Parts: sequence; structure tokens; C-alpha cells
Amino acid sequence: MLLLAVDTSGRHGSIALARADESLTGAEPKPADIVEIVPLSGGTFSAELVPQIAALLSRHGFSKHDLGGFVAVSGPGSFTGLRIGLAAIKALAETLEKPIAAISLLEILALRAGLSGRVVSALDAGRGEVYVGEYEVAEALGEKSARPIQQRLLTPDEFLVLARSANLITSDETVAAIARSASLAVTVIEPINAGIVAQIGWTKIQAGETVTPEQLDANYIRRTDAEILAKSRP
Repeated sequence: MLLLAVDTSGRHGSIALARADESLTGAEPKPADIVEIVPLSGGTFSAELVPQIAALLSRHGFSKHDLGGFVAVSGPGSFTGLRIGLAAIKALAETLEKPIAAISLLEILALRAGLSGRVVSALDAGRGEVYVGEYEVAEALGEKSARPIQQRLLTPDEFLVLARSANLITSDETVAAIARSASLAVTVIEPINAGIVAQIGWTKIQAGETVTPEQLDANYIRRTDAEILAKSRP
């Protein structure tokens, strides 16, 4: 299966093309092979995403009709960036009638750390806040899975209270500095890219954890400014 993965959640993003072996049954799952990862410049997703997808496929002799599945980062992150990335995936998946695996960045962090048990993953949310996800990570048949407990937007103080009793993971130096200031142990991993997204998405597709284009939605965690203003009006 040829997979297209998209991450437009942050200031910079990426897309990736991956090949996944569907022939193995009853054996330990084989990771998807990454064909190419293409970085996307922040602030230009709306103009850059679709042409870059087309160019990526063309470079390797494929068209959109060769795609067998899609993987999308569903959040948390930039409202505009997420909308652009998810809209592109929705359109392609609906046209081609192919499955979509939607993944939270916080879940990816929890899985990438290589730890088991209760894991707290965290990212800088700006505005003096932290995106925080709690997961129970387990391993079976050589594959790790992360059972979500909750995802929240917390103040640094709230985050530190929650993180004291768990394995703390981040790819964000701002969050790592907050943890270290309170003498908390923290595992810092490399920032996530679309290649990593594709590999984890493939395990979800194999497990049947997919959504339709109609079901694909952003998980912002933080409410939009419009929602906040609407709620504050008398």
C-alpha cells in the first residue's frame, strides 16, 4: 500500500510518501518504508501543500490514484494549519475512497519514547500554556499502543503537578525547561515529522483504526478565539 502522510499542525510542516507491505499475515508487523519526506514552510501551507503532494508523487512515478491510504495529524496545533492539511486529506480520501488514520501529536510522542506504563506527553501551546496528553502505553506482538486517558490544555503549574507521577515526554525545549525548573525528569525526543506519522499511521490502518472523510476532524484542545469571545458575551 502506498501511503501519504501530512502534518500541518505547527509553524513548519511536512508530507511523506511511504510503502507498506500488506502481504504479511500472522507475523510481526513490518514498519512502513519511507520513500521521501518533504518539508513545508510555515505560513505557506495553503499555497504549497497540494502542489508539493503532486510533485512528490510525480518524482516517484506515481499519481494520486496509486495511493492506498492516508495519515493525518489531527492536532493539537495551529487552527489554520490543521484545517488546510485535513481539508486536503478529506478531499483526496473522499475522491479515491481510501481509509484515513488520524493521529494526535501527543499520542505520537507517547509512542515514540519507547516507554511503557503511564506516560504524559507535552507540547508548548503558546500563551503561557501547555498541551498535555495522558496515555497508558503497552506493547503486544512487537507493537506499542497508547490508550488515551485525557488530553488537556494546562498552565505550567497544573502541568507540573500532573507530570510528577508519570514518565514525561516532549519534543519541545520550552516544555523541557519548565520541567527541569521543577527538578522533574523529562525525556526529550526529536521533533515529529511526516515520516514518523506515516509509520504510526500504518499500524493504525492495519488495526482497522481508521475514519471516513466525514469523520475526520481537528482536535484543537484549545478553543478558537471566536468561541472564547462568544462564550464571554452576556
